Amino acid sequence: MTQILRYVAFSADPRGGNPAGVVLDARGLDDETMQSIAADVGFSETAFLTDDGNGGFGVRYFSPLAELPFCGHATIAMAVAHAERHGPGMLALTTRAGLVTVSTTARDGAITATLTSVPPRSAAVRDDDLSMLLAALDWDRSDLDPGMPPRVAYAGAWHPIIGAASRGRLADLAYNMAALAALMAHHDWTTINLVWRESATVVHARNPFPPGGVFEDPATGAAAAALGGYLRELDLVTVPATITIHQGNDMGRPGLLTVDIPAELGTGISVTGAAVAMPD
Repeated sequence: MTQILRYVAFSADPRGGNPAGVVLDARGLDDETMQSIAADVGFSETAFLTDDGNGGFGVRYFSPLAELPFCGHATIAMAVAHAERHGPGMLALTTRAGLVTVSTTARDGAITATLTSVPPRSAAVRDDDLSMLLAALDWDRSDLDPGMPPRVAYAGAWHPIIGAASRGRLADLAYNMAALAALMAHHDWTTINLVWRESATVVHARNPFPPGGVFEDPATGAAAAALGGYLRELDLVTVPATITIHQGNDMGRPGLLTVDIPAELGTGISVTGAAVAMPD
């Protein structure tokens, strides 16, 4: 029988962070079965650890509605679950997005995980697409942070980066789910990364996630990595840098993501967080 674990990532408290399903032995499961399990679990993503055929690991990610190329919080959850059973160390994971490494460390009885993304990149958002995106969010252009040009950023999955001019604008999230879902499906965007910069190294984020069948993702590792690449590429942070992302607070599920941004362009972005098993 397939063992399905449930963990919270980016929090040491199961009442915070982002819940993820984890299957540490998905050998023999076909696509239909994995999709069915993810739908039954009902979290934004479930990670399935597989054999990559070369003595290493592969991992696949399913939301309740579809397979995704990469998911950060489910990677963190899976790595901590694996380390609790097999000891901390390094895993090299073959994902649909490419090779992702994740290391785990134990301290004072708690395990944290650090993933390093595929090389990030970003691209401009067309003005008409930005207009449709803002309309779906019920935002105006005056709501945008002029110091953060809207771009779509990638570190395993594509996420538009939209800077909010104020914390209050970020806190007031009420969007047209059908309109946003259609726009995101057309462009293969995974979440919308809405951010407000408290300072150069402290960020607050929210991530609408209609493609996954949920209104909002509580803590999004892939979007955090994409944001790190965006900040480096646009010289919006002095590198090397470490930034802290607060996400989930407005949902009542606070999470904490630590993002390390190396100086060299094209190198992967590291995202660190805790994870803990959810009560039965």
